[in-house]
Amino acid sequence: MFNQNASPDPLVDTDNPFIDVIESLDHANNLAVNKNTTLAARTKRPADSCEGRYIYVHHLPRRFNDDVLKNCSVLVKWLDMCPFLKNSGFGPQVENSEGVLSEKSWFTTNQFLLEVMFHERMKKYKCLTNNSSFANAIYVPFYAGLDAGRYLWGYNISMRDSLGSDLVKWLAQQPEWKRMWGRDHFFVLGRIGWDFRRQTDHDSDWGSKLMTLPESMNLTALSIETTSWSNEFAIPYPTYFHPSSDDEVFQWQNRMQSHNRRYLFAFAGAPRPSANDSIRKEIIHQCLASRRTCNFLRCNSGGESRCDNPAEVIKVFQDSVFCLQPPGDSYTRRSIFDSILAGCIPVFFHPFSAYAQYTWHLQRDYWRYSVFIPIDLVKDGFVSIKQVLLQISDNEMLAMRKEVIKLIPRVIYADPRSKLQTLEDAFDITLKGVLHRIGKVRKNINKGRDPSNGFAEENSWKMKLSGIGVEEEWDHFTDTSMRY
Repeated sequence: MFNQNASPDPLVDTDNPFIDVIESLDHANNLAVNKNTTLAARTKRPADSCEGRYIYVHHLPRRFNDDVLKNCSVLVKWLDMCPFLKNSGFGPQVENSEGVLSEKSWFTTNQFLLEVMFHERMKKYKCLTNNSSFANAIYVPFYAGLDAGRYLWGYNISMRDSLGSDLVKWLAQQPEWKRMWGRDHFFVLGRIGWDFRRQTDHDSDWGSKLMTLPESMNLTALSIETTSWSNEFAIPYPTYFHPSSDDEVFQWQNRMQSHNRRYLFAFAGAPRPSANDSIRKEIIHQCLASRRTCNFLRCNSGGESRCDNPAEVIKVFQDSVFCLQPPGDSYTRRSIFDSILAGCIPVFFHPFSAYAQYTWHLQRDYWRYSVFIPIDLVKDGFVSIKQVLLQISDNEMLAMRKEVIKLIPRVIYADPRSKLQTLEDAFDITLKGVLHRIGKVRKNINKGRDPSNGFAEENSWKMKLSGIGVEEEWDHFTDTSMRY
């Protein structure tokens, strides 16, 4: 847990006030100072609680963040984002959940506003420094995902690439860039990594080319879903719960631990009829065939949906033991974290949905908190999801639920207007990961090693899956580029 009593920026010239204090006391009390006492011992400063954790925030021109929000009604096609910008990006507070949620700290949070939420939280970070030369890392508050979202549909590549290209040019001109050529810089992407890695310069191709720019190869990107590149790290999607105290978290955890769960498993989602490789059709079929044991929340693809209501979503998940988390438009889903928040054991069908993604926030021994059923076995109708889950004993299930509930603090973003005292949330854990990564790069530079080695390499899925003991079983996943 970060120490809340950070000392002032040590680069401020204090002229060693401790020396003056000690010498005046010695004189006033006529104390005999041991001649062998070194000056360093006599002037020792108190421990710096922020040592190794100082962060400098680039003061970007407004067009890279605040100005992006001005036309909030067009940030995402088919959705007015303006209401969701309230409360530091958490969105409108949930007023009446009919007893499903706790009384406060629940918001209708949009999954694409992580950039705003992270920036607001960073403004309250205890170990900020105004002296960039002392910083252990440099944060770039660019709203890349919100910028990209404006131009994903119906715009040419010049519009999609313009602001991102200007941003990296601006960064490269700053004195902070030259210290490590940007390798101590990090920023947040509020959309999936694929949205920033367009492969061609054809207008028909998807996304921007932000992450393919030469300067971006020296940046650490934090996104809700990564590609296989090693300079991308996945951090949790925003959930609906943004507590302002440890007690709120503990009370919710206790409530989810004792909650009565009527259904064996649940699925909240919509079919993907246009995606031939989608597993969702079979999952919905199996769920509907098991109505007494499967709780299905159908999400509409357009317009208002029950799946946009925090109380509806959490109700379905907290009433179920297991929650199915198949790939959708991409490998990951916000629903993964909604289910964890509800104490519902996630069931994954592809290792890229979580295990190769959220390596900082989820434990390596994935079998302790989740179930894995290979996607091909379900798509081809070889396994019954219900039968697989019924084979898990009550004791195993209870142990898994306990692990899931322990994860809750690690996947939520606390309210920046308050602070958690003993718990680390997703923001805290993310910063620890960033600082550790940049610290390793800095050590390599000091040892005369090439900092580019391994910093931004493609096809790193196997590396991201390393250490969990079943790499050989997932070779066919890491050797393919298929997406869901």
